Amino acid sequence: MAAGHHSLRDRQIASIEKILNLNHVPSADSDAHHDPTAANGLIAHSTPILDSEGDPIWKVLVFDNLGRDVISSVLRVNDLRGWGVTIHLNINSPRHPIPDVPVIYLLEPTPNNLQLITSDLSRNLYSPAYINFLSSIPRPLLEDFAAQTATAGTSESIAQVFDQYLNFIVGEPDLFSLGMGRETYWAMNTAQLKDEELDALIDRVVSGLFSVVVTMGAIPIIRCPKGGAAEMISAKLDRKLRDHILNSKDNLFSTSNRRTSSPHSTPTSRPVLVILDRNVDLIPMLSHSWTYQSLVHDVLKMHLNRITVETPVDESNPAKGMVKRSYDLNSNDFFWTKNAGIPFPQVAEDIDVELTRYKDDANDITKKTGASSLEDLQNDTSSSAQHLKAAITLLPELRERKATLDMHMNIATALLKGIKDRQLDNFFQIEENITKQSKAQILDLLKDEGKGKEPLDKLRLFIIWFLSTEQEVSRAEMERFEEALRTAGADTTALVYVKRVREITRMTMMTSAPTQPPPSSTSTELFRGFSSISNRLTDRLKDGALGANFENLISGVKNFLPENKDLTVTKITESLMDPASASSSAIAKTENYLYFDPRSANARGTMPAPSQGRNNTGGGGFGSGLGSLGPGTGASFGQRRQGFSEAIVFTVGGGSMDEYGNLQDWAKRTSGGGAAGGAATGPRRRVVYGSTEIVNAEEFVMGELARLGRES
Repeated sequence: MAAGHHSLRDRQIASIEKILNLNHVPSADSDAHHDPTAANGLIAHSTPILDSEGDPIWKVLVFDNLGRDVISSVLRVNDLRGWGVTIHLNINSPRHPIPDVPVIYLLEPTPNNLQLITSDLSRNLYSPAYINFLSSIPRPLLEDFAAQTATAGTSESIAQVFDQYLNFIVGEPDLFSLGMGRETYWAMNTAQLKDEELDALIDRVVSGLFSVVVTMGAIPIIRCPKGGAAEMISAKLDRKLRDHILNSKDNLFSTSNRRTSSPHSTPTSRPVLVILDRNVDLIPMLSHSWTYQSLVHDVLKMHLNRITVETPVDESNPAKGMVKRSYDLNSNDFFWTKNAGIPFPQVAEDIDVELTRYKDDANDITKKTGASSLEDLQNDTSSSAQHLKAAITLLPELRERKATLDMHMNIATALLKGIKDRQLDNFFQIEENITKQSKAQILDLLKDEGKGKEPLDKLRLFIIWFLSTEQEVSRAEMERFEEALRTAGADTTALVYVKRVREITRMTMMTSAPTQPPPSSTSTELFRGFSSISNRLTDRLKDGALGANFENLISGVKNFLPENKDLTVTKITESLMDPASASSSAIAKTENYLYFDPRSANARGTMPAPSQGRNNTGGGGFGSGLGSLGPGTGASFGQRRQGFSEAIVFTVGGGSMDEYGNLQDWAKRTSGGGAAGGAATGPRRRVVYGSTEIVNAEEFVMGELARLGRES
């Protein structure tokens, strides 16, 4: 792509900053300030444009709900202020006039939003207006807006109208969702949705994917299985991209318009966009994971990079109770950037290492200045000027490090409590070898009252076993399993639907054997994290309750290395990106995947009927054609064996942090020489993962599977 080292988040931030700069293109030399290896991952600010007197142009930012989610996931309030945004407001909230102040609108092009903009301008709330639509405004809506503007006489108040192609939310450097809510899987699989509603849903997915592709700056090859929503979306996206290229001389993918491109960037090969139905593998939506980001998502219910944890009001006096605190895990959090994707015991160790490093750095500064602590340093005027100047320069950075580490200490404490209460380490360990569990073992586990406090964990484990096992489960055995789950307090409504999709999912799932054995020789050293954090950290917190709590929490939590296994979606991605290295079983599964090339005159099929977007039409969603396909959508042998260095993997109906982490691990492991530790002579692989919505297991089981179960 245009600038291969830029993550999707880097590119979205650059696009938003351009909007905040009233769509002025940053100066050519500003790209030189961006260090792609910097811990915070942000593109450095170009200089905000100034007014005629040389002052920054102060402005108001007005957004709708999706605009708020898009911005809040990648920028903080301080970042907005750096671009002259003094106040930010939701368009649906009551707002007061701020005359003669420019306003930036960032919102979806809906009739209601257009009416609200016209109402704002006719009441002279702000002027002038810079209107930015998150997706391309349809021609009829644009004509309606023009008519409203003419009738209200507000045309002089409008400075700009832009389509921005930003209707997607970026949570991690290469993770995005379309913010479509937690009912997409239900909508794609229910019989209760009308064809026109399903069509509108699919059009929204196509619009979001088009925006992602525009932001990444390269037209992809599209691959998808036959049938179901994945084919419908692929065909519509192919047509949308094709029509855009044919109908626009200066299109969004031309060199002059390519986003975030710099004069020094070099074009690379095109990416592959893999579009999959969620039913291809349900297990990652249910599994208990052992990585930091997956545990935070599951236990602490992270949403839009924000989590809420309970912490003591006073660490030295637990009797004062607990207070809820919200934290943002954003792109300038050095600890999250480094540790999000690694197993939790290593995170515990790394907190300890970073706290020791912080303490050493703080001691170095205080020794040089003669102060006894950082707090004393602020009030001390007797230190030598040179050391004092150096210390004051380092103080903000040290303070920020301390705040970040304290935050992660609180998060780790909350996670450990959740792990212990729910015995998540036991569930994870069982799921690692789920296919080896017998019916009797699973039934005993469901009946064991000592296995955690959360009945949903048992239901999740049982569904994973039921979808994975090769053993046949009779009706009488199923009734015994369901009775044990109900006795444990679980709602078994979801199982009615799971039984229906079991055969479909088992056709597409690929059982995962470890790709490499876990290193036994280093496991003791690797997982000294829990013990070291309880011993050394308790020294720092020995006067408070948190240290003792941490030690109690850590005792009994298992330290082990997760096996290095590739999930089904990862295996599909490997078979399409690197067919030479993929297993024959994975290649066999993707052999008949459809092939769309929006730049080609041939690789295009006829548009399926809206009803074919449903995933529950018998077994036709997987492996069978629609019967309406035109020539050119089947891949030739050469196309099937074509390799790619970059991919966008998109699941329709919900995404999982587990799959994102697994894909990133695979990309790192196979980049360069093709194996861990190999010489970097092969392609540097990169995988962007996205979905209609990133959903945690509780929302997926209780919100979507159970709803489908009630309808069955």
